[in-house]
Amino acid sequence: MAPSVTTLFETEIREQPEALERLLSEGAPTAERIAAGVRRKAPRFAVLAARGSSDNAACYGQYLLGIENGLVAALAAPSLFTQYHATPALGDALVIGISQSGQSPDIVAVVREGRRQGAVTVAITNEPASPLAAAAEHVLALLAGPERAVAATKTYTTQVLALAMLSAALRGDEKRWLELRRIPDLVREAIDQNANRLAMAASFRDEERLVVLGRGYNFATALEVALKVKETSGILADGYSSADFHHGPKALLEARIPVLVVAPGSRTFDDLDGIVGLARERGVPLIAITDREELLKRADVGLPLPPDVPEWLSPLVAAIPGQLWALGLSLARGMQPDAPPGLSKITHTR
Repeated sequence: MAPSVTTLFETEIREQPEALERLLSEGAPTAERIAAGVRRKAPRFAVLAARGSSDNAACYGQYLLGIENGLVAALAAPSLFTQYHATPALGDALVIGISQSGQSPDIVAVVREGRRQGAVTVAITNEPASPLAAAAEHVLALLAGPERAVAATKTYTTQVLALAMLSAALRGDEKRWLELRRIPDLVREAIDQNANRLAMAASFRDEERLVVLGRGYNFATALEVALKVKETSGILADGYSSADFHHGPKALLEARIPVLVVAPGSRTFDDLDGIVGLARERGVPLIAITDREELLKRADVGLPLPPDVPEWLSPLVAAIPGQLWALGLSLARGMQPDAPPGLSKITHTR
């Protein structure tokens, strides 16, 4: 029997396998058409514009397009366009706007200016009738269905999947598509592995700070997990690259602030493993999202992942235990994860 679900936030976490399956089956032809248009234009670099959780998806896209597609990729500074009325040269770029609602004027402004300059422009959004979609030449709809909880779950993972699909289509590599088709089942497995661990968050309910670390593709996951914890639990969670953490923030270990590490797959990073070792030496509470047995055993709380997830797709799966951990913390602290105080589903910034 499936466990009872008490919040929209959890309901939408559990809806992710079906949302991902739908995007893969219905969105693949669109991704292929967009990729054909991008290849015709042959952009020299990529610019990704987003805010909030979408910005964390864009961070993943920055690594993805650089590693998989050989494109130098940068995150846009939308204020350049809306507050400073500057017009950076985008004519040779692939400009991608990412937004769940497609409503934020600053993201729309980046895409609109890119299209005006002749760049190839793509909107990734759950609202294909939105201003962002209207501003772009190409639209890759997320098809995630309504998302009612304020904190993004299924729109975040479908954004990450949409970027992965676009990358695979640009490569023209069937092996990548075969790997993509495994993702809904892997996400389903990650939910099943971690749903019964929500109660473990209760021992952290009195903490007011959390450090979240990742590296490479999963720097984006660290940022996203930190954001989910902040949004739903009111805990000051900071996401870092484990490399950057060594450049000063490592001093936080002396304060014994809990550390959550995102470390999927066989690739190891010496700086991340070094922080794990220091955390253990100094008695820092350690939470680990990983499929590495030795790390699960070393952690105070191990949040397991399915084995053998391709590294380029690991953020899609690693985000799931982070979402569930945020849910567990929120409930343990007596908060309402569906509608945190002071937040709304659609945010307009300029």
